[in-house]
Amino acid sequence: MTPASPASSPPAAPAPRPWLGRTVVTLALVSLLTDASSEMIAPLLPIFLTASLGASAAVVGAIEGAAETTAALLKLASGWWSDRLPRRKPLVLAGYLLASAARPLVAVAASPAHVLAVRLTDRVGKGIVRAPRVALLAGAAPAAARGRAFGFHRAADHLGAVIGPLLAWLLLSAAALPLRTVFWLAAVPGALAVLVLAVGVREEPRTPEPAAPASVVADAPAGMAAPRSRALRALLVAVFVFTLGNATDAFLVLRATQLGVPVALVPALWAALHAVKSLASTPGGALSDRLGRRPTIVAGWGVYALVYAGFAFARAPWHVWALMLAYGAFFGLTEGAEKALVADLSSHEARGAAFGWYHLVVGVAALPASLLFGALWDARGAPTAFLAGAGLAAAAAAILLAGTPPAQQQREPGFS
Repeated sequence: MTPASPASSPPAAPAPRPWLGRTVVTLALVSLLTDASSEMIAPLLPIFLTASLGASAAVVGAIEGAAETTAALLKLASGWWSDRLPRRKPLVLAGYLLASAARPLVAVAASPAHVLAVRLTDRVGKGIVRAPRVALLAGAAPAAARGRAFGFHRAADHLGAVIGPLLAWLLLSAAALPLRTVFWLAAVPGALAVLVLAVGVREEPRTPEPAAPASVVADAPAGMAAPRSRALRALLVAVFVFTLGNATDAFLVLRATQLGVPVALVPALWAALHAVKSLASTPGGALSDRLGRRPTIVAGWGVYALVYAGFAFARAPWHVWALMLAYGAFFGLTEGAEKALVADLSSHEARGAAFGWYHLVVGVAALPASLLFGALWDARGAPTAFLAGAGLAAAAAAILLAGTPPAQQQREPGFS
């Protein structure tokens, strides 16, 4: 008998997708509970500030921008610090504990300054958590499924952001509780998140990863010094420009009420947005594993530009609902892909610092973004502010494409 020719050999079965692992799944549950707590408050906070405390759109932007920038300044330091600690989990636990304890205290706020103090404390906790947690997740995820792991984590995060507003809506509508009581009750899922993290996450020992391409490792960022990788620097520049046009989502709530969405339906609108985010995050992250990080990110930023332009010209409540659902697709395409690309472009030993730089760039741009948006809203109206955001998103997409060397594209997942 003659051996079978290669043409007659049965096709090889596709390799099974790797299991994401206990750490990835448990961290996703922690994020679900944390976001349920946070999003019981977030969609109601701009209404509370403007209707109950008399704040202007510019004040809302200043509070949210200052909070995000405070978090960003800590993300770099905490990421760098976590690279030098034997375990990242204690730092992550401390940050979650601080944020979960501070967040419900908005219930006692009597002025916008009090809300600012609570938001800053909450964001200090977030700043301590974010980079070490993302580095912990990146180390626990299978390298071949990193985009899917980040997407799965974001899906759980957004699922919590569906649960939180729905709980708030039920408490406000069915139970007829006042806003301040709803804010107090947000402490319950926050406390559960801390408990699950303390008991359920077992940090895996750090082991060397397979060698990355020399062009990435040779220029990898070291410590808290500015990233030396040209590809990582190009990504951070594009992210900075995009974030300048990405003001706090509190303005979407204000625009929704301006266009006739009842206050009682705002939590339901917020929940619908996060339902789309949750459904889109895992396939969006997996898409970046197949097609490449940059094409997926550029597509997401394009969706963002179209949605913001839509908010500029929207005239009816149903426009708001349609645009908010489309807005959720932007998150699915970008959140997992951006973090996976940072992990791809950083060395194992300095990954915490790389994510710290990423979050620093986002946070440093968040304050001027929200201040600019609020100022444009007050001076020229909401349509001008939204069109400015759309233009900056389009510019960021062009920068990311222009700064991508063809050789680097060939090394990305999805390119052969």
